[in-house]
Amino acid sequence: MNTEKDFSPLTPNIVRALNDKLYEKRKVAALEIEKLVREFVAQNNSTQIRHVIQILASEFALSQHPHSRKGGLIGLAACSIALGKESGLYLKELIEPVLTCFNDSDSRLRYYACEALYNIVKVARGAVLPHFNVLFDGLSKLAADPDPNVKSGSELLDRLLKDIVTESNKFDLVAFVPLLRERIYSNNQYARQFIISWILVLESVPDINLLDYLPEILDGLFQILGDSSKEIRRTCEVVLGEFLKEIKKTPSSVKFAEMANILVIHSNDLIQLTAMTWMREFIQLAGRVVLPYSSGILTAVLPCLSYDDRKKSTKEAASACNHSLMKLVTPEDDEDEEETVSGDSQPREDSPPKTEGDTNGKLPLDASADRSQVTLDLDGIVQVLDRHLHDSSTGMMTRIAVLKWLYHLYIKTPRKMFRHTDSLFPMLLKTLSDESDEVILKDLEVLAEIASSPAGQTDSSGSCDNSDSKLELQVPEGAKAGPQTVVGDSSPSTPSMNSYFYKFMINLLKRFSLERKLLENRGAFIIRQLCLLLHAENIFHSMADILLKEEDLKFASTMVQTLNTILLTSAELFQLRNQLKDLRTQESCALFCCLYRSWCHNPVATVSLCFLTQNYRHAYDLIQKFGDLEVTVDFLMEVDKLVQLIESPIFTYLRLQLLDVENNPYLIKALYGLLMLLPQSQAFQLLSHRLQLNIVLLWCAHCPQCFLCCRDESKYIESKPVGTKRPAYTHMDYNDLLQHFDRVQSKHLEVRHQRSGRADHPDRKLVL
Repeated sequence: MNTEKDFSPLTPNIVRALNDKLYEKRKVAALEIEKLVREFVAQNNSTQIRHVIQILASEFALSQHPHSRKGGLIGLAACSIALGKESGLYLKELIEPVLTCFNDSDSRLRYYACEALYNIVKVARGAVLPHFNVLFDGLSKLAADPDPNVKSGSELLDRLLKDIVTESNKFDLVAFVPLLRERIYSNNQYARQFIISWILVLESVPDINLLDYLPEILDGLFQILGDSSKEIRRTCEVVLGEFLKEIKKTPSSVKFAEMANILVIHSNDLIQLTAMTWMREFIQLAGRVVLPYSSGILTAVLPCLSYDDRKKSTKEAASACNHSLMKLVTPEDDEDEEETVSGDSQPREDSPPKTEGDTNGKLPLDASADRSQVTLDLDGIVQVLDRHLHDSSTGMMTRIAVLKWLYHLYIKTPRKMFRHTDSLFPMLLKTLSDESDEVILKDLEVLAEIASSPAGQTDSSGSCDNSDSKLELQVPEGAKAGPQTVVGDSSPSTPSMNSYFYKFMINLLKRFSLERKLLENRGAFIIRQLCLLLHAENIFHSMADILLKEEDLKFASTMVQTLNTILLTSAELFQLRNQLKDLRTQESCALFCCLYRSWCHNPVATVSLCFLTQNYRHAYDLIQKFGDLEVTVDFLMEVDKLVQLIESPIFTYLRLQLLDVENNPYLIKALYGLLMLLPQSQAFQLLSHRLQLNIVLLWCAHCPQCFLCCRDESKYIESKPVGTKRPAYTHMDYNDLLQHFDRVQSKHLEVRHQRSGRADHPDRKLVL
């Protein structure tokens, strides 16, 4: 530095001492400057004061020489001390050169800068608040300083500044928030600690309402919450906890809508629990205000539902969020916007029109206003749910929650949901192959609701066409029996079923056909549950009608066998069995005819249906035709199972009817027919023993009209009264049914021969 340059009013001795490398000499110079400035203050000579400050700043603090910079810093601090309360008039000139030295490469100089600024701020106190942003910006940099002495000095200055802000009511929060929003994204741990400490201080000041600006810093707070330092996370949790307490106290002033999306984007393990806790409180406090953000909330919540016990708290919080959010969806959300507008478009004369920005993202105080202003993001929700169903990595509990959501939406908003049914339907069908029974149960509930909801009723040209299937989608016609049939196999009245019901049945059978493992392992379970959820008669009637057109005869036979087993053994089918047992109504006869025509794909199942409906003579006629069929191992196994079923509680009434020989001769003959079909097996012994118990009732050596002795069977039947009288309108053309049986079995035989073409085929005919 040129010592001969004119630095007046600073004396040459002061200038020389300020440039000295020894701290003691610079300190002496500072005392001289303080004395000089006090004289100028006493004289009210602001021009000379500014001139001294300008010389110290430009010629010393901003000098290229390190000792000169140190002298300039101590000189500026001396000026501030001398000015006292008057320092507020010169703060800009005092602070700026000191802050510039914060960036100096020399750690000692950065420390002296901290020391100088501390003295300046200590004297000025509240007068520094207009310059708070530049002070905060400089301190935030020093908080991450690698030198411990500099860091220690910055902490002293930081505490002083916090005390000033706390005791003052003139803090400009509006001007500070943009800087806070910028600095909060720092990745440096010390800078983060600095930011968090300041937020905690500002939150504790009663006159500073930081909650209004929480949406601007909430994302940064959650970023800091994911820091690897436990101390920083703990401090951040305290800050967030204080904010949450305030939110609970004053929910009407909280901008929930602006913060909802911030919460859903944070899925880091370290912050997920806090995010879920906040989200739970938001949903409970804000109510329907969060509905427009439902898709984002579900994106964050649903995966957490499949967490194990290691994340039990997060899972419970997510479950509470999911449950609370689901409760917000009501039937009013099914109304179209134009309907809502037309219903609520009459404004009150005493209230001004409301604009969209009136609520400013805050919780409306009027519940009715809340409902009218909030729109459910149904399209977004369905998209999220569908994505989770398609994702093979989705956990079981998440899949269950997704299906619960779909069911809930179909209950509360059926009209709008059916716009998405065509896109959801294939995946819902695919979900039936899930490994979990619970998932399948919920999936069936959704499909059953789709199939039975009045909102799903469409015309023949609607969206229920199934061009992919080889089976045409159509409602069974009113009569399909032959011209001689008195009662046709018409479809039952199904007022609760819609056009999706038949689409569901067709696609379910198609899926069973393509996935035989599904049919074997879960087929009975699925059909039984559907019989509980929907009318069992509808299920069996529609499936029978579809199977009647099935081109894959082997599958049709297997499916009929499965349905027959369910019909005869499942508790869920008790009412349907009773309906078929007596055939006393026109509807039950129509159902029998419909089932019979499809049951013909499986001869043994057809006989068992005749046993169930007490059509014993027809059963006997069918068994007579078995001699013309190809008797395979599978066929004999089915006969074996039928014998076992006859011994089960389902056929108790049949076994008791063996006591009434006169009225049930064809029952006995049919059972003997089955016995003749069986080889010497356990089933043969079982049925033989049963019939031997009945032989006493049959034996009559001296009766010319005895059942065993009478050669003219028709005379015997005519000579005996009919045991079970049925209404005249229930009589059916059994010859037509037998002809149908012959036609179906001829098709099966033809297909087997075409498929086989060689003697060693597995379905080869057995020699009895």
